[in-house]
Amino acid sequence: MVLDNLGSSLRSSLDKLQGKSRLDEDDVEEIVREIQRSLLSADVDVSLVMDLSSSIEERALNEQPPGGTSARDHVLKIVYEELVGLIGESTDIPLEPQTILLAGLQGSGKTTTAAKMAWWFSTKGLRPAVIQTDTFRPGAYDQAKQMCERAEVEFYGDPDEEDPVKIAREGMEATESADIHIVDTAGRHALEDALIAEIEEIERAVDPDRSLLVLDAAIGQGAKDQARQFDDSIGIDGVVITKLDGTAKGGGALTAVNETDSSIGFLGTGETVQDIERFEPNGFISRLLGMGDLKQLSERVERAMQETQDEDDDWDPEDIMKGSFTLKDMQKQMEAMNRMGPLDQVLDMIPGLGGGFKDQLPDDAMDVTQDRMRAFDVIMDSMTENELENPRTVGASRVRRIARGSGKDEETVQQLLEQHKMMEQTIKQFQGMGDGDMQRMMKKLQNQGGGGGGGLGGMGPFGD
Repeated sequence: MVLDNLGSSLRSSLDKLQGKSRLDEDDVEEIVREIQRSLLSADVDVSLVMDLSSSIEERALNEQPPGGTSARDHVLKIVYEELVGLIGESTDIPLEPQTILLAGLQGSGKTTTAAKMAWWFSTKGLRPAVIQTDTFRPGAYDQAKQMCERAEVEFYGDPDEEDPVKIAREGMEATESADIHIVDTAGRHALEDALIAEIEEIERAVDPDRSLLVLDAAIGQGAKDQARQFDDSIGIDGVVITKLDGTAKGGGALTAVNETDSSIGFLGTGETVQDIERFEPNGFISRLLGMGDLKQLSERVERAMQETQDEDDDWDPEDIMKGSFTLKDMQKQMEAMNRMGPLDQVLDMIPGLGGGFKDQLPDDAMDVTQDRMRAFDVIMDSMTENELENPRTVGASRVRRIARGSGKDEETVQQLLEQHKMMEQTIKQFQGMGDGDMQRMMKKLQNQGGGGGGGLGGMGPFGD
């Protein structure tokens, strides 16, 4: 995830306090310098870094840690609270009829974001429509139309019309039965007078309830001026950060939020229309600092399982907890995992597995794991229905046949069977659990830093 470098650097800085029960001035000065370096390296604005680090230093020196709290956890709590305070609350986007105007430079991801947001609103029971007004970029109409078809939402655009304001006005009329109108506007390679004039005219034509600035997570220091000019022009109510699945530094987007005195509304986390999250500050910072985000994880699991089940009416994930666990069940679970997004994002949401644990893995660990899952999937496609339902019938001769049929070696087939056996044993342990056992296990995970409310939520590992 983008900002991983920032999160890794911050965690490394805090780890220098490991084992200490008390802080002296030298400790605090060193940790603050490390935090400053981490934030500046992530393209966070200098003045913002100085304000933030000053506040962290003052609190670390003057606040007494609760009894039994280590120096590292005390500073971690302060850093967490200050970063959440910097980002602020999530943009207020009620689930009710409204018009949303999207602004941003060319390449920021506005067109993709429009379709993603429309898909998100559709999952909440509302009827959205995307109005494409970009007449400047070749292919904008076709891209928007295709994305909306994938999202299965209403779309309006006119490839033969050159006046974007007319398209906006006619689009609002043509989609008047929709609950949510998302107006996608043109961008430029840089802020130009023509772009500002155009978006001001469109704003007057559609009279949006809120205007969101779409920012590529890689924007860097240029975010400050861009955010200020768009805010002066149409007023920015919130920010959408896109391309969070890349390797950009991401600090510029945080600067933009501060510059416009707004907040973050959505996060774009991948390329498909489903790769969008409603921004939750507690969970976002909790993930950044390696403390997990059980709320977002549970939402992704629920969505992925439902989508997998929708494609195969005969498969019900709840049956796994009642009967035997077959290779077919394992394959369906792998399908659901793929729908949850990149593996490193999922790990970030699990307390104890994101952050510091992930930092210790080899750089190619995620790719190797994904490749292995794909190999297992190919192998299972080469098995008969009986073999998938009864894995114990797969002996040496069948392993050889399956290996030949899948193009994989016999060792990988054996690894699949071993993996299935381990998962089967784990699930049998869960089958014996009562509701109380499950609740105790979830509470233990939350106390490791996940905070079922999407982060620490005021509790977490620090107490109240």
